Amino acid sequence: MRLRIGVAAAIAAVAAMAMTPHSDARAEKVFRYATTGDILGLDPHSNNEGPTNTMKGNIYGKMLHRLPDLSLEPDLAVSWEVIDPNRWRFKLREGVTFHNGNPFTADDVVYSFKRQTQETSDMAFALATVADVEKVDEYTVDLITKGPDPILLLNMPNFYIMDKEWTEENNAFEVVRGAGKTNYPNVNANGTGPFMVEEWVQDNRVVLVPFDGYHSNDKIMSNFDKAVFTPIGNDATRVAALLSGEIDLMYPVPLQDIKRLESDPNTQALEGPELRTIFLGYDQYRDELLDMPGSGKNPFKDPRVRQAFHQAIDIEAIKRVVMRGASTPTGLMVAPGINGFMEDMNDRQPYDPDNAKALLAEAGYPDGFPVTFDCPNDRYVNDEAICTAVVPMLERIGIDVTLNAQTKSLHFNKIGKAEDNNTSFFMLGWTPGSYDSLNPLMQLMTLGKPGHGDWNSGRYTNPRVEELTEEIKTELDPEKRAALIREAFQIHKDDFGHLPLHQQALAWGVRSDTVEEVVQRPFNDVDLRYVKLK
Repeated sequence: MRLRIGVAAAIAAVAAMAMTPHSDARAEKVFRYATTGDILGLDPHSNNEGPTNTMKGNIYGKMLHRLPDLSLEPDLAVSWEVIDPNRWRFKLREGVTFHNGNPFTADDVVYSFKRQTQETSDMAFALATVADVEKVDEYTVDLITKGPDPILLLNMPNFYIMDKEWTEENNAFEVVRGAGKTNYPNVNANGTGPFMVEEWVQDNRVVLVPFDGYHSNDKIMSNFDKAVFTPIGNDATRVAALLSGEIDLMYPVPLQDIKRLESDPNTQALEGPELRTIFLGYDQYRDELLDMPGSGKNPFKDPRVRQAFHQAIDIEAIKRVVMRGASTPTGLMVAPGINGFMEDMNDRQPYDPDNAKALLAEAGYPDGFPVTFDCPNDRYVNDEAICTAVVPMLERIGIDVTLNAQTKSLHFNKIGKAEDNNTSFFMLGWTPGSYDSLNPLMQLMTLGKPGHGDWNSGRYTNPRVEELTEEIKTELDPEKRAALIREAFQIHKDDFGHLPLHQQALAWGVRSDTVEEVVQRPFNDVDLRYVKLK
């Protein structure tokens, strides 16, 4: 596999594809697809981000695999049983090899647990309730949990297994946090998954080829010889590439272009709900806001200021004008379909800029204050446009906003742990990896423990929420567990801990003349197992 460092413009990427006529590529059966930005890296234990995780899942095996309907099926583990409340025994698939030919055994599972649970791993959350992994024999392991774990299996699709021998040969045990890092496993790959990396030219393309030795090739529908993923940030360029036949699939489709694709005889738009919640967050940790040096003040520590921001944002205007109706405003940090979602709690504070101004004055900021608003411009549907719409809404109540919109790799590094949460006010989107509410409680709303707070960029914390999250981890009674989740969400909501905006809708564009079948998953990412060409 090859990596070239440096940014390539989206138009150049499309031009490069155009050098090989699409019809000629069909002789080799090549599937070409695009989204707004590149993957953040290939290390399966770093960079917890949707498209990046999906690419990892094409390459690396996991204990269990999540199907498009969110159910689970065996992957590297073929069966499991509860030996006692804190011990789960997993039987591993025999005869599996990594892409380089090394055999897969229990040693790789034990090693991967140790690597994935490092403090610098963004994927440690999936194993936060696991105290240890013990080898029973070459194809059996025991997962020892810190207490009864009601959702252990739901986290197993996020437990990626690496080749111990390959990783040690390349001195690559340490996980390096941050997008674009060039440590060995972030630019090279060796998994047990259905596809192998042939090439990654950063910010230009990822080329995958089928792994003939994949253990379940008879269970997947893909039939292509090569898949080429291309990041194309510009919406118009991405749509043009699909309409011209340079690519077979693209996402997201700009909302204004859905009818255009539907009217073309060779393209179609696939639409559906997504389980991702888009939200805003604020620095509630620093005693002095980054944007107010010398003041000794951080307005976001006051819940009245956070409520003022909430009430200054006209979410219905964003839905109507920016999202063209393709969003569902929300008052919670999880979407319908996530275990723990409470419909009766999904209300928002009313849009009321006058009350927002009054709250700011009451908090001691009658003239507002300056703030930098960190926003991605190539990750979520209309992300920069949403942020641009928010700016005048906040300016109306006296906030002096500087919008900092940039590509997702730079954005995530800036607001994340890679740069010590270098942000005052930011946008983020979240789909719980386990599809359970414990995940956002751990990742977004708590701090201080392994697997907690990896994307709690504003470092919100509340002692009772911290306590409740620990109880939720081990509560087996569904009704009691739901009550604990409800209490935690209510406290967070009353604190105005974050500012939830909406769930965006899925919209993919597909060439109907080249693609026979593709499964659109609520993850809004392409699992190549479910792509079949004509």
